[in-house]
Amino acid sequence: MKQTKKKPAKTCYNHIGGKLGTLLFDQFISKGWIEKEKFSDKHFFITEKGEKEFTKLGIDLSQIQSE
Repeated sequence: MKQTKKKPAKTCYNHIGGKLGTLLFDQFISKGWIEKEKFSDKHFFITEKGEKEFTKLGIDLSQIQSE
């Protein structure tokens, strides 16, 4: 039986961290699911497209409080 190496999915303070977290974050930006209003802003927001796509994935966005 061929053994495959498992890829780690790390957490950091109950969030996805490590390479997987970085790859997901980069994809969310490139797909337009999250963005910043200005480049200098610290925080991202979920776009309308992101709301639709995250919901398709079964993610309950009502658990995120609006600012």
